Amino acid sequence: MSKNRVSRRQFLNYTLTGVGGFMAAGMLMPMVRFAVDPVLQHKGESDFIPTKQKISEITEVPTRVDYTFEQVDAWYTSEVTGSAWVYRDENGEVVALSPVCKHLGCVVDWNSDESNPEHFYCPCHGGLYTKDGTNVPGTPPIAPLDVFPIQDVDGYLHLGKAEPRKGA
Repeated sequence: MSKNRVSRRQFLNYTLTGVGGFMAAGMLMPMVRFAVDPVLQHKGESDFIPTKQKISEITEVPTRVDYTFEQVDAWYTSEVTGSAWVYRDENGEVVALSPVCKHLGCVVDWNSDESNPEHFYCPCHGGLYTKDGTNVPGTPPIAPLDVFPIQDVDGYLHLGKAEPRKGA
């Protein structure tokens, strides 16, 4: 027998602390798993979103291309629709511009302002962008339109996440 004797009070204290710890762990584990599980799930998806636009059909005139993708917000999944202005530049390269004005986030439209033809026009405050997405000086936008990285997958246009223009 040991020289250090444990009193009844110490024994009950140790026993109740241990039982209470196991009970707390039993209650907290499902809650922690519920909160952390969506973050740990592996998604084998690409960052590029497919569109229905064929690369071969893209012309020099900016065309609005709509696309949809599934957006997951914790445990809620919804289908979101986005759009881009797509055209070929003078070098034949495909360019995809974000339709979101850099002034206040309104949606720009191509060639819709009669006094400024061949420009992207923001109807909210009269913002103007040239065909390549550069903001026209003296108008409200403070930066050029964002650019989507693109991929050609089996002849169809795939768009990445819009990025601010380099050097802007």
